[in-house]
Amino acid sequence: MSVVSFFGSTKSRNGLREKESKDMFGSHRRIDMTNLQVIQKRFENPDETRNFELGKFEIVQVGNMTIGRATYQPGWKWSTHVGPTVGEKRCSVEHVGMVISGIATVELEDGKVIELHPGAMFYVPAVPHDSWVVGNTPYVSLHFLGADHYAKK
Repeated sequence: MSVVSFFGSTKSRNGLREKESKDMFGSHRRIDMTNLQVIQKRFENPDETRNFELGKFEIVQVGNMTIGRATYQPGWKWSTHVGPTVGEKRCSVEHVGMVISGIATVELEDGKVIELHPGAMFYVPAVPHDSWVVGNTPYVSLHFLGADHYAKK
C-alpha cells in the first residue's frame, strides 16, 4: 500500500509508515513517519544547568542534538571558574558555536589568542585552551558541538 502525504511518498511495511529520504551527504535512509513530531524547546526551561562561579551553561536536548547556552559574567575565566570544578587546568572540549552578546577571548595552548565578537560563528579544536570574558558586558554564546561534554563533572 502506498500513501502520499505532505512529506512525499510513504510506504507501509509491517504496519509502519516510512519515507525514504536522503541526508545532506546523499545517503539513503528510512524515516519512521508513525510518530513524527516537531520539537520546540526554550533555554528558559533547560533540560540541565551546569552552574559555576560567574557563569552557567544551560543544556537543551532537541531531537538527537545537545545544544548549550553559555552565560558568563565579567571577570569569568575558564581556568579559574570552571577548571577546578572538573579537575582540569584547561578546557579540551571541541566547540562549534555562535556568539550572541559580549566578547570573549580564546587562548590556545600554543599561545594563539582569538577574540570572539557578537555574531561570530566559531570553531575551537579539541586541544587544551583557556577562555575569558573581555570587558564589562556579560558574554552569551550558543554551542552546537561539544555541549554534552562541556563543564561536566
